[in-house]
Parts: sequence; C-alpha cells; structure tokens
Amino acid sequence: QVHVQPVQSIDYYDESRSVARCPFHETNSSTSGGVKVVDLRRFGEVGRRNLSGLKKQTPQSWDRVAYEAMLDGDTVVVFVKGLNLRPHKISDPTNFRCHFGLRSFHKDGVGASFLLSTRAVSVAQEIVRCVLPQSIINKPDKARGVRVTVSNLSGNLRRQVRTLLPSVARIGSGSVHKESSEKHELCVCTMVWNQASALREWIMYHSWLGVERWFIYDNNSDDDIENVVNDLDSKGFNVSRKVWPWIKTQEAGFSHCALKAREDCKWVGFFDVDEFFYFPNEFHRPNELGESSSTSSSGVPGEKSLRSMVANFSSSTTIAEIRTACHSFGPSGLTSHPKQGVTIGYTCRLQSPERHKSIVRPDLLDASLLNVVHHFQLKEGFESYNMPEHSVIVNHYKYQVWESFKAKFFRRVATYVVDWQQDQNKGSKDRAPGLGTEAIEPDNWRLRFCEVKDTGLKDYVLSVFTDPVTGSMPWEKHLL
Repeated sequence: QVHVQPVQSIDYYDESRSVARCPFHETNSSTSGGVKVVDLRRFGEVGRRNLSGLKKQTPQSWDRVAYEAMLDGDTVVVFVKGLNLRPHKISDPTNFRCHFGLRSFHKDGVGASFLLSTRAVSVAQEIVRCVLPQSIINKPDKARGVRVTVSNLSGNLRRQVRTLLPSVARIGSGSVHKESSEKHELCVCTMVWNQASALREWIMYHSWLGVERWFIYDNNSDDDIENVVNDLDSKGFNVSRKVWPWIKTQEAGFSHCALKAREDCKWVGFFDVDEFFYFPNEFHRPNELGESSSTSSSGVPGEKSLRSMVANFSSSTTIAEIRTACHSFGPSGLTSHPKQGVTIGYTCRLQSPERHKSIVRPDLLDASLLNVVHHFQLKEGFESYNMPEHSVIVNHYKYQVWESFKAKFFRRVATYVVDWQQDQNKGSKDRAPGLGTEAIEPDNWRLRFCEVKDTGLKDYVLSVFTDPVTGSMPWEKHLL
C-alpha cells in the first residue's frame, strides 16, 4: 500500500538542491515489509502518475554513502559515511580512490557511470581527500554539478575487491575559493540540534568578547532556528546557518566549516552553545584612567577580550591552536530554565576542570582535517598552547535543569560519542556521572555537580549587560 502525506518542511541545501522532511509512516513489518522507499512529488502530480512502482524500489542506505564534496586547491575533499575507519586516527590512503562522473552512483556502485578516477592523498575518519583530474584543475568552474564518490580495496592480497560507495555528493558552490585579503580576526563554528533558544545569549555575549563571524551548522532542528539566525544577522551579528542534515556527523561538519571559514577567518573557535569564555582577571580589573589592557574605547573592562587573546598569537610561527580548560556547571538548585540566561542562573560547578575547547588557525590544519570534535590535527611543525586557567576558563553549563538536560539526553550529534541511551562507555566524560540510559530524572538532580559556588561570570554579565531601565538582559525577552 502506498501512503501519501504532506511534506513537513523544506530547507534550502545548496544552489540546486533542497532537503524535504517527511513524516515517518509506521507499518507492520511482519505483513508489509516495513517502509521501503519515499518518493517526492509536487502537489497535483499524485493523481496523474502511477505510484505502484514504489513497491518494487529499495531505499538508499544512509549508513554507507558519500554525501558532500568541496574543492580545495588542486584537491577534492569528500565526506563519506560507512568506511568504518579507526576513529581519531589518520588512515593509509593507498587503497582509496575518488571517482568523478555526470550520473548517479547507485547502491554499491551498481550501474554507476564515472568518467575519471584519481588517487587519495589523505584519509581520516569520514573524510577522503583526492587529487583533482587535470581537466577540473584547468577549468574549476566547469566542475559544478559533477558527482563524486570514493572507493576502497578490501579482501586479501590474492583476491582484492574495489568497492564503490553510493553517492549523493557533487561539487557545488560550497567549494573553497580564493582567500580574502582582509580576514576577520576571530570566527566561531558550532553544530546544533534544537537549540535556537540558546543562541541569542551565546552569540550576543561572545560578540561582546570580539567574535566577528558565526557559522551555525543546523543538524535537523525544528525549533524556529532559521528565524532566530536571520534576526541576529539582521541586527549586525554576522550569523549564517548551514543546513547539515547528516546524522551524527559533527566531526565531519567541523572539518567542512574549517575549510569554509578559512576564506574569511584568521582564527576559528569550535565550541558549543552551552559554553562561555570567562576572563576572571580582565573582567574584574580596576579601570585605571578609563583604560585597561582589554578595555575598548567604551571604557568597559573585558570587552573584546577573546579577540585580543587570539590576536596575540596571530604572528606566531609555531602556535596554531589555543586550548582553554572547561569548568562544568550543575543545575545550581534550579528546577526551571533561568529566565535571565544560563550565565546568570547557573552558579555552582565541579571543582576540577574537564577537557578543553579549542580555537585554531584554519590555514594551519593537517590536510586530513582530522579532529576530535573540538581540536584538530595540526600541520607538522605547529603546536597547541594551553591558556593558564587563572587568565581564561570556559564555563560549560553542561548539567542544566532536568528538562533542558533531557533534551540533550535525547540525541548527540558527535560521530564517535555514544548516545546516552546506549549501554556503552558509562564512565565517559561525555555522560553525566551516575546517569544510566533512561531519561528519568535522578534523585536530587537540582543539587548535583555542585562543589564550588562560582558567581564570577554572573556578576560580570549583570554589571555589563543589564538594561538600566528594565533590569533585563538584551537576550532575555527572546528566551523561549
């Protein structure tokens, strides 16, 4: 039986393609074989076209597919799923190739029509980089729309088999172009799923610290994020939204963003919307004669602190990554989302820092673009620098009130981080200590993760951002 239902939403993906989201129709697999394939028709076409052929088709598997491609100089960077490479390790590119064609690459390469093949020069996790055919190097503009996929050799030495992955990837306008002569000092990239309500506080606050450009990778949100991003951009915050529909591909998305941002940015920060940079010394430095080391022309201590921090390393011949440790905050006794924002509402944290978040020079990353969500493999000869904790720390509002945390519990966007519901790696720092695999509020959740009372960032935000007339924050009226 064929079921016809209206599309839930449509998103612009690139200059020639869109993403349509359809309701999932549950069937009794024992009698009907389950959902087999989805066909998209314009309104009015259904009654005039035969839909019986849908029953004979098989759906595309999104577990094994090349889904995105970008030109980068004389190479192409292909984003793929299903290679089953070792996480966080650079692989041997010898057995991999890229294939370029004008027609679709079907399941496992059956019926594929490709014109040219080239060798891979680097392979890591979900990314394969290959040299370009000379014809595309000579006329890169002619490459737009060309389909790309990858293949690899498997089997033993006596009988090796080359397997071609199915692909929906093709070269488009998202490819890397010539870098701008005048770059922003500091940009930020993040990936979100249903976190529109957190964007205003996060972007307004860090823009005050000097972030000049924002890349928001939207991983299938349905919470009005497009309107939030457009509103912020219209107010001069320089925010763009990239539709990134591929499930559990955060590392690949960050690699994509690193390439994209390299055109316009000297430094790019990779951190989440519940993470806020805090400068304890700069924020509370006495304002001598109306100025301090990080005081802008407005005379407010701390303004542009983050931009100033990275600018100090821009002329370095060895430093390509700046790392900042994180303090994890708990619910701080709250039972509902803080009205004035997370920086004001959450004031109790764990004592010891956890992990770190990074800001990198995108032009100094390894060709593999290997990253572990928040830090990258650097080019040979370059290194990272750990910022002293007394000068800067990231306030990570990781364990919020239960309703907010439960939404985070539902799905993770990182490729190699186990989802909360899976009974694996329960001791990982990606999980909440003591929380199992069920989204059931633990006893005394509101009082957990509270070892140190820390109101430093709250005090600063209240002193700088409070409206003197209404007493509200600039982002408060927009909180959902």
